[in-house]
Amino acid sequence: MPDSAEPARRSVGVFRHRGFAVYWGGRFLTTFAAQFISVSVGWHVYSLTRDPLDLGLVGLFQFLPFPVLIFVTGTVADRFDRRWIMGICIAGQILCVAGLLALILAGDGRTWPIFALLVLFGTARAFLGPASQSITPNLVPSAELATAVAWTTSSWQVATILGPVVGGLLYGLAPSVPFAAAALLMAAAVAMTALIPAMPRASLPGAVDWPALSAGFRYIWKEKVVLGAISLDLFAVLLGGAVALLPAYAGDILHVGPVGLGLLRAAPGVGALAMALWLTRRPITDHAGIVMFAGVAGFGLFACVFGLSVWPALSILALLLMGATDMISVYVRETLIQLWTPDHLRGRVNAVNMVFIGASNELGAFRAGVSAALIGIVPAVVVGGAGTMLVAGLWAHWFPRLRAIRRVDQVDRSA
Repeated sequence: MPDSAEPARRSVGVFRHRGFAVYWGGRFLTTFAAQFISVSVGWHVYSLTRDPLDLGLVGLFQFLPFPVLIFVTGTVADRFDRRWIMGICIAGQILCVAGLLALILAGDGRTWPIFALLVLFGTARAFLGPASQSITPNLVPSAELATAVAWTTSSWQVATILGPVVGGLLYGLAPSVPFAAAALLMAAAVAMTALIPAMPRASLPGAVDWPALSAGFRYIWKEKVVLGAISLDLFAVLLGGAVALLPAYAGDILHVGPVGLGLLRAAPGVGALAMALWLTRRPITDHAGIVMFAGVAGFGLFACVFGLSVWPALSILALLLMGATDMISVYVRETLIQLWTPDHLRGRVNAVNMVFIGASNELGAFRAGVSAALIGIVPAVVVGGAGTMLVAGLWAHWFPRLRAIRRVDQVDRSA
């Protein structure tokens, strides 16, 4: 009789690797603290100016360093010890948070110092991202990489679901409290990062010239499995994102008010978290490429269901399933990118991947808004969802090697 507890033991077994365990804890604390900052800075800036444009600038100034420094951040992650990069970047974020805290305590009503600190905060995140993404394969065996990715993604989902809630509650106590709490959590993350043991890894050889800086782009273009995986996410999210229009759905279509909007906003994250936890226990062991394309198609299908729904319960269910199917494609895609990329290139490839992910989310929200203004809210979501399903079909046809991949824990370049 099969042991029903075996999947659970296999799932948590990845934490027996001390390096991964402390890395996972430090990354969770950093992400959780960053959510405090995100929600609290928005509240604080809007309380100062009452200008919605400033809310957009809060996000823009944090994102800009990613594309601007794309050739540098990945190269640094491939040339230097990724543990030290993580520790230094988190420490840099603490200094930025301390600066924001000082402005609040001083009662400074200017916004430009806040935006300047957010640029520095985003710069630290831009260097932190490729290093933290690239280090996971150095901490666990390749056979356990998929499980490690699922656990890492789960922690990110928990942080992004609960972080804004906790940050908002702390801001309600006093505007300075969430910033102080974020600094303490990040300090703990620095301590945990320092406990990651040194592990052998390839490093960037030779001079830092243009061929070295652009090697990530050239590798992605040459390796069609990686190119297909990254571009699939870019276009699928660009077309299928409906989150930006949730306030309009809550107010004008579903008539559920702010409480309902909160449920709608939380639903994709809850669905993604549930699927990520499921994948830690039941990893995908065969036909991974087909499963990934099915996940993207499902994401588009449930976006169409959400777009057409006029019943709040069905809308929430559709958003839950959107999050769950998106997580399936994220799980396969992220594992493939890490495993198929040589270690000495992993930082530069992840730098490109992170910019594409950020661009797809930012541009996806812009696409949804423009489409809604031109053709209406419901058609914008439905057409976008249909476009996502079309992308899944086209990419499955154009990238047969990606479609043919069976296991996420093995690299078969002969396929």
